[in-house]
Amino acid sequence: MENKTYKDFWNSQASSPESAISAVDGSQSEDVVQHTGRWSAEQVRAALDIGPDDRVLELGCGIGRIGRELAPRCRSWTGVDISENMIAYAGQRMAELDNVTFHKLQRSSLEMLADDSIDKAYSIAVFCHMDKEDLYLYLKDLWRVVRPGGLIYVETWNLAHPIGWKRWEYEVNNWNRSDQKQRKDVARNQFCTPDEFQLYIRHAGFTPLACYADSPWVQVIAGHSLDEQAIESQRRRLEEHAGEIAYSPLFGRLFELTVDVIFGVIHPREVIAFLDECGDRPEAVLFRPFIETLWQSKPEIWGER
Repeated sequence: MENKTYKDFWNSQASSPESAISAVDGSQSEDVVQHTGRWSAEQVRAALDIGPDDRVLELGCGIGRIGRELAPRCRSWTGVDISENMIAYAGQRMAELDNVTFHKLQRSSLEMLADDSIDKAYSIAVFCHMDKEDLYLYLKDLWRVVRPGGLIYVETWNLAHPIGWKRWEYEVNNWNRSDQKQRKDVARNQFCTPDEFQLYIRHAGFTPLACYADSPWVQVIAGHSLDEQAIESQRRRLEEHAGEIAYSPLFGRLFELTVDVIFGVIHPREVIAFLDECGDRPEAVLFRPFIETLWQSKPEIWGER
């Protein structure tokens, strides 16, 4: 049955704990989702300089992949999501944390949150599943709920990067092969160029402080009502920590190979062989459990691992 709303789609994706993990992480493994969650949490922490006094918001929190790892490092963590199924699983995974709050989104609005109630906000792998009107509406409401002097970190698919373009062409080819009798998937992957993404962010009121676009993603850190001194200070800090935030060329290459596996272009053994060549580089350590779990999950396609 066709999913007509974001809520319908993501609730269907989160019909079980395993399918919920797969929807946000691509695996069906709690160990793997914690592994990738720690990586992303470190990235967010460095991007936003999150500290113990910060009130932090995640837009599109899913099952708490990132929030579970990040919440212990801040004063309070708030997760919002369109899917009550996702929020239910996130609550189970984060039940031991006492500084966590969840809200279910009803529309493209953060109306449940008060003005200036958040210090730092982030959204990972969420805007890439939204129509542009919704993306912009959320950015505008982030401007309302993030306090002056606060920061946001947001990302989406990068159409201007060769791997980003290749990923977009998978969407084009899938649509071309369909019968085209129904509307395109409501939560399908969507893409921006770096200039387009920053345009939305600026018009929402934020000042972009750093834009990393040498990967399949556009990553932007932006500030709310910062004076010139604060802007320069943040830009110096981000320059110093760019290596902790920006996706590296190796990360992009491993992601490209992973997508090729998922779409049936190559066998997982090709990625494993490449990972062997990479040794213990952090990106290889990150991707290996995912690729191995993916292979083991579909022996009928790829054989036994």
